[in-house]
Amino acid sequence: MQARDPIRQVLDAWFPPGLDQADTATHHRAFEAWFGGASPALPADLAAAALAGHLDAWGATAEGRLALILLLDQAPRGRFAGTPQAYAGDPDALQLAEEGLRNGHYDALDHPWEKTFFFLPLAHAEGPDLRERLIRVSAMAEVLACSAREDLRPLYRFSADQARGHRAVIARFGRYPHRNATLGRASTAEEDAYLASGELVHRRRPPLAARLGLQPAGG
Repeated sequence: MQARDPIRQVLDAWFPPGLDQADTATHHRAFEAWFGGASPALPADLAAAALAGHLDAWGATAEGRLALILLLDQAPRGRFAGTPQAYAGDPDALQLAEEGLRNGHYDALDHPWEKTFFFLPLAHAEGPDLRERLIRVSAMAEVLACSAREDLRPLYRFSADQARGHRAVIARFGRYPHRNATLGRASTAEEDAYLASGELVHRRRPPLAARLGLQPAGG
């Protein structure tokens, strides 16, 4: 039996096959999984290989670059949540995303959900230029929201709103305060007040299909 293409293995694990033809409710369930705390599991062996730099050749194609970004940006957040390792892939994922925006790989992707995860490292990786990167992310997310299939626009407007929310947090603090405890950083009094407020951007959840009157698949 022929071995399965590992790039396709990663993409199919993260993006439900057939999503381009799926109904509205299926897309809402996918967003709930991705951004609601129950992200799909990505292959642990490939994630470890990506972090070790063994899969860099994947960056030669748009799909390979996207798969590598998922392994570096999303897989550690799921596997190592609550530990500093959750952010270990951020610098490499950021470099891959920025290169892909320059070399045409981002534009070569067909679907808004692919493009969303392609540019997320620009919003995730902390650094002195994070505010400027979030301005770019906000603009790209807004383009996706305007061009998405009409029934999916609430989801991509949510993504654009999140980018604006994160931009406001970074403009205020220069970093993500919710990472302070995990990374062993002392919080300022203002950051403590923000964290105690409960109004945390990263905890916002996408609109539920039920709230939009959608029926479950097969219902």
